[in-house]
Amino acid sequence: MGMGHARAVIAEELNLVDRPRRGLRVLYLATDAYGGHGGIALFSRNLIEALDADDRVAEIVCPPRIADGEIGPLPTKLTYDLSGLSGRGAYLRTVLRHVLTGGFDAIIVPHINLAPVAWTAAKLTRARWALCLHGIDAWPAAATARRRFFGLRADAIVSVSALTLGRFRSWCAVDPARCVVIPNAMDFTGYAPGPRDPALEGRYGLAGKRVILTLGRLDPSERYKGFDEIIELLPELAPDITYLIAGKGDDRARLEAKAAALGVADRVVFAGMVPEEEKVATYRLADVYAMPSTGEGFGFVFLEAMACGIPTVASDLDGGREAVREGKLGQVVDPRDRAGLKAAILRALDQPKGVPDGLDYFALPAYRARIADLLTRLVK
Repeated sequence: MGMGHARAVIAEELNLVDRPRRGLRVLYLATDAYGGHGGIALFSRNLIEALDADDRVAEIVCPPRIADGEIGPLPTKLTYDLSGLSGRGAYLRTVLRHVLTGGFDAIIVPHINLAPVAWTAAKLTRARWALCLHGIDAWPAAATARRRFFGLRADAIVSVSALTLGRFRSWCAVDPARCVVIPNAMDFTGYAPGPRDPALEGRYGLAGKRVILTLGRLDPSERYKGFDEIIELLPELAPDITYLIAGKGDDRARLEAKAAALGVADRVVFAGMVPEEEKVATYRLADVYAMPSTGEGFGFVFLEAMACGIPTVASDLDGGREAVREGKLGQVVDPRDRAGLKAAILRALDQPKGVPDGLDYFALPAYRARIADLLTRLVK
C-alpha cells in the first residue's frame, strides 16, 4: 500500500467512462473517513487501506458523506470523491453517477444508516455487498422494520465485536453463515510508552497528580460512555487523583455542574477535543485509562491507550470487553458495580505501565488478512 498526495476530487475531475479494468473495483460508501473524526472514520480509513494493500484491487471509489477536517495523504488506489458533501441529495447523486458509469465487483458500507444506498447500488451493479456493524446503531433499541429489511438482504454482515453481532441477530435473523466478526485494528506506528509532556502537564495542572483518562464525545446521546460514573466516584478516591476528560460536546456543562455539586470540580479537567498531533502525549499523561461504558460497540481508545502503555479498565457490558480481550489485556468490570469499579481503578493505578502482551492481535497485518478474506467472500 502506498500513501500519496491527496487525490480528493470533485466530479468534473473524474474520468468515469471507459476506465481500464485491471483488477477489482470496490465501492466504499463512507459516512466519513479522511477528513473525518472519531471511531467510524478511523474504521473506514483502516478498511480502505486494507483494500489498497490487496493486490487484487485496482481501485476503491469512496464518496464520503462528511469531510470537515484536513484530508491529508490518501491511499494510492483510492478515488475520494467530495462531490456529495453539500447534502443528502448531492451525496445520492454522486453515488448514482459512479454506479451508472463504472462497474463494481463489491460494495462495502460502514454504517447501517447507509444500507439502503448500498442495497440500491448492489441491485444496479449486480455486485455483492457487505454491511458493517459497530455498536448501539445495530443493537435492539435501534431496531426498525426498515433496518431489518436491509440487514436481511446484505450478502455479508461484518461486526466489530461478537457482542454487537449477537445483539443485531436478536432482532434481525441473518443466516450465521453470512456473518463474520472482524475486530477493529490499529496502526501502532507512533504509539509507545513515554514520559509526560511537561507542557501538556502544565496546561492541565497535572503535576504531582495521578490521572484517570477518558476520551470521547461529550454528547447527551453518549452518556453511556461512563463519564458520570467516574465523576461520582472521585469523592471516594485520594485527593491526588484527577480525572482528565478529552472531548467536546454539549454535555460538558452538565458534567461540570455535577463535578461542582460533588465538590470535585478542581479534580475534573476538561481538555476539549485533542488534536491528532497531541493524542499520544495526552495518553501519556494518564496513569489509567477507564471507560466504564454500557453502549460501546468496541472502543478504539482502549487500543490506543494500551499501545501507550496505559493500564485500562473496560466494561463487561459492551464491546469494550472485546477490545481488552475479555480481561487478557486490561481489566473488565460491571460499571453498575460502584465498589467493583473503584477497586479496578485502584488496581490499575498501582499497576506498572507497559504495553500488554498480545496487543498485536489488533495490528494491521492480521486485520488486512481478515479484510482479504471478506473480499474473497464478496467476489466469489
